[in-house]
Amino acid sequence: MSVRPEGKPAGPVDEPTIDVLERGAHQQTSSRRLYMQLQVFTGCADAKPIVRILESSRLDSVLYRDVNDPRGVGVLAMSEDPVFFVSGFREVLTTGPFTDLVHRPELAMLGRTYSSGFEADLDEWLLRRPRRTALNPAWPWGIWYPLRRTGAFSRLSPQEQGGVVREHAVLGRAYGEADLAHDIRLACHGLDVHDNDFVIGLVGGDLHPLSHLVQTMRRTVQTSQYLQSLGPFFVGHALWQSPAGRSV
Repeated sequence: MSVRPEGKPAGPVDEPTIDVLERGAHQQTSSRRLYMQLQVFTGCADAKPIVRILESSRLDSVLYRDVNDPRGVGVLAMSEDPVFFVSGFREVLTTGPFTDLVHRPELAMLGRTYSSGFEADLDEWLLRRPRRTALNPAWPWGIWYPLRRTGAFSRLSPQEQGGVVREHAVLGRAYGEADLAHDIRLACHGLDVHDNDFVIGLVGGDLHPLSHLVQTMRRTVQTSQYLQSLGPFFVGHALWQSPAGRSV
């Protein structure tokens, strides 16, 4: 029997209620979410064989040319089933032209879509919008990076956390409505070797607004006070994207 400090028996401990559903507005719930993974390689002198193998694989994916590595490429793939990343995607990345490339694990990123509880259309937010954003041929530029918040953020009240996050959301929405930058937000708790919390993708038709958004975010409360780490950054331009309407 557990005993309180003053010598009185402690009451029964309530069992925690476990809820792993995604929740949106109007009591929407969903057990579906989209996983996205970025894998980066160097040593690529000719990307055409990679385009051919991705086309034939029919994977939902993007092939980026790495801006900071003249022989670098990045492959972004997505699926609702995490087994895909150790089966179909793995098989593609360990055959054909990829066998001659050098993997850069420090730039690998894996995350899952998530809800905040206010989404008017949960499936649109979790499944359709992220795919459509990543695969839009009008938005070939991409900046991808992980981030980790400090423990101090977790100690804020839900109301304080909401205010901090809302500042970021308002900025992101403004850039998106102006068609300057469009974001993909993924949670990666326990999925990242460096214990990051989120993976962020910024995509658009021009590189400068993406960089400008990152610069503007520096002044927010979250970035200036509650981020423990940010990056590394992968900056790429899409050489090939699978058709956005191929699957839902």
